Amino acid sequence: MSDIVILALIVLLLLILLVTIVGLVLYSGLLSNVDIRTGSPPIKNITIAYKFREGSYKECGSTFTESCSIGPKLCCIGVYYDDPKEVPAEKCRCAVGNILSEGEEKPDEELVRLYKKFGFKIFSFPEVAHVVTTTFPNRTPLSCLMGIYKVYPQMDNYIKERGLNAGPFLEIYQEEEIQYICPLACQNDFFVPEACDKANEKSEEDRQMDITGGDSNSETSPVSQMLLSESQETSLAPPTEMTLPEHEPEDEGSISDKNSAKSEDSASSFEELELELGKGQEDKDWPLAKEATSMMPDLPANEPAAMGEGEE
Repeated sequence: MSDIVILALIVLLLLILLVTIVGLVLYSGLLSNVDIRTGSPPIKNITIAYKFREGSYKECGSTFTESCSIGPKLCCIGVYYDDPKEVPAEKCRCAVGNILSEGEEKPDEELVRLYKKFGFKIFSFPEVAHVVTTTFPNRTPLSCLMGIYKVYPQMDNYIKERGLNAGPFLEIYQEEEIQYICPLACQNDFFVPEACDKANEKSEEDRQMDITGGDSNSETSPVSQMLLSESQETSLAPPTEMTLPEHEPEDEGSISDKNSAKSEDSASSFEELELELGKGQEDKDWPLAKEATSMMPDLPANEPAAMGEGEE
């Protein structure tokens, strides 16, 4: 009997625990509606004390805890500059801290010195005319996590469907609600100096990648540079003069032989011309043939032999 009672108590405790968890989740905002709108911001210009972080947004909790320990009555703020879906987690930028003052109110100088003592920096955000904004209940520590999974997907769809240029994303933690704000104007004024420096470094790296052709062409770039240098050297080299092929000097005997051979060729050609003229046009063209014959130089038949004997 006692075993049955113990088992029943265990089951009862499990049921109570389950109901408590379900109630806590529901109370944290699981079933809360997310009403996204475009309009005037819920806050004015603000001055914040912040610490800049670069890395996964999941690791920002320690900075929130530190800032709340310095100013427990102040509203916490988180400014997120990158989309974790598009930017690697280790390169995501954010600024986390507290709101020191709002509107025309000036921040407490003693509080400013205290935050600076712990490594926080001071920066001011302007008031803008239009923002994309919504709210989510801030009732338990689970409300922050639920807001991330419920608000951001709907807010992202809202911005893309309307083609809005909005950013960065601000989270302001008040006593009873979390305000999500995305400015539509003066967006650069919401970038703290460290975020601007990182953005400039990133753009410089992208520019260098565009100039060098990216990592995909890094293997072929040395070959291209080699070919380019060779082509430049070739184009810059002075033009070389065309040289005629050198011939070996010929002796007098060979020169005389060539001259005699040319003379014989010319004589034979004139003789053939004379024969053709004589056969075809003996009556009509005989004067022309005679004139052509008279123009032929007198070359003695024994001239080659005489020239050869003289050279010997």
